[in-house]
Amino acid sequence: MLRRTIFIFFLPIVLFIGCSNEVVHTKKEKVGLLLEDSIYDQGWNSKGYQGLLNIHTNLDVEVYSKEEVNTEEKIKSTIEEFYLNDVSIIFGHGQMYAHYFSEMADEYPDIHFISFNGHVKGNNVTSLHFDGYAMGYFAGSLSAIMSQNNKIAVIAAFPWQPEIEGFIEGAKFENEDINVKVEYVNSWTDEELALSYYQSLKNDEVDVFYPIGDGFHISVLEEIKNDGLYIIGYVSDFSDLGEATVLTSTIQHVDELYEIVTRKYLDGELDTGNLYFDFQDSVISLGKFGSQVSEGIVEYMEDAVIHYIENGEMQEERYQDSNLP
Repeated sequence: MLRRTIFIFFLPIVLFIGCSNEVVHTKKEKVGLLLEDSIYDQGWNSKGYQGLLNIHTNLDVEVYSKEEVNTEEKIKSTIEEFYLNDVSIIFGHGQMYAHYFSEMADEYPDIHFISFNGHVKGNNVTSLHFDGYAMGYFAGSLSAIMSQNNKIAVIAAFPWQPEIEGFIEGAKFENEDINVKVEYVNSWTDEELALSYYQSLKNDEVDVFYPIGDGFHISVLEEIKNDGLYIIGYVSDFSDLGEATVLTSTIQHVDELYEIVTRKYLDGELDTGNLYFDFQDSVISLGKFGSQVSEGIVEYMEDAVIHYIENGEMQEERYQDSNLP
């Protein structure tokens, strides 16, 4: 697919105040976005692009976007391109940008660099981290409750994802005898390998899956739907893609976080360094529950999320001890 650079231009606004002859020019801030892959992935990259559109609409800023910026050469050339267009904020929509932003920040002191889920350093660099542990915990909890075969699985992109540990611990809390399997694709986008893992896990009688790679979860979902098994959606709400298949989704409201962070920047309140966001910040949530999830289980899961938000810890009562239907 050809890389696309998307520009939205505005004319300077001229204000005339009272009867004064003074002319005031207001200058719009310019925001740039680097994406590793296509904005049409129905997941992580599309949500990043939607976040950029949100801040363009709601914060009245000028925006630039370029897809498939996934090598050092492309990153450096795009940053220089944005710099020449007077961009003052650059979002790198992924962990890979954290290293390059930290290295290059001193060369562009007038730009604030923002990446996701990678550790950064520098006076003008910020990294936004979704705390994936709780997402995984609730996914594991529901998977253990819903599994008929007592076998559930995570198909992960990388071993460092905190959702993995959360999934295992959430599942084991509900059922200490549950069989939890984990496979690592070591890529966000390798659909072929992810599907190979799925087939192997299906043959091993796993009946609930949590694929946590934004580039392969749609393909895995389609296979799971065809096989009549269950899935927990990832990043976006996938209930519309398989209402009888998708138990729920662990949603990252990336688009909303873009607006929150850009507002802070415009107000001079954006901190540098590594910032962490969770359910308490209203940028992570569970999605719509599938029809196969009973009202009692829905109530239990919703109560568990509320308890976590209010107390910062997981509740101590298991579903089987809750007396809910």
